[in-house]
Amino acid sequence: MANEEEKDFNAMLHDNKDMPKFQTITDQKSIEKYGGSKMYFAPPIDYDRVMKQIPYGKVITVGKIRDYFAKMSGADFTEPITAGIFVSIAAWASYQRSEDETPNWRTLKADGELNAKYPNGIDAQKAKLEAEGHTILQKGRKNIRYYVKDYEKFLFDLK
Repeated sequence: MANEEEKDFNAMLHDNKDMPKFQTITDQKSIEKYGGSKMYFAPPIDYDRVMKQIPYGKVITVGKIRDYFAKMSGADFTEPITAGIFVSIAAWASYQRSEDETPNWRTLKADGELNAKYPNGIDAQKAKLEAEGHTILQKGRKNIRYYVKDYEKFLFDLK
């Protein structure tokens, strides 16, 4: 996202954009990739609600949140592009509020990767995760990425 300081992310968080909704996809490659044709779209506020459930010392990935929404809605999968956008909206909305914080730093990308699109970038997420006892690994030489070491051991189980 660009121009974050000029946007009202809390308004975006509460704009459900006619969601939740379902869509049936017909592209065979996508059906094979995602394991079915029934795609679910969760509204931004639902991502925020789930992200608030992740306790101190635990983490979750966007993929696990998507799996949870698909299971709860009876869909084959949750749409991945809006999921990434809505997780960022939840993070920025929390940053713009003075209370009712969403611990967005505990929500990771695939394979335990930190998210550079969160407020104050990787450094802020890294510091908060380390303060909760996690070890952060740096990978790559040119395209440097950061990951929570053994993140699978710290995954929160959404029920």
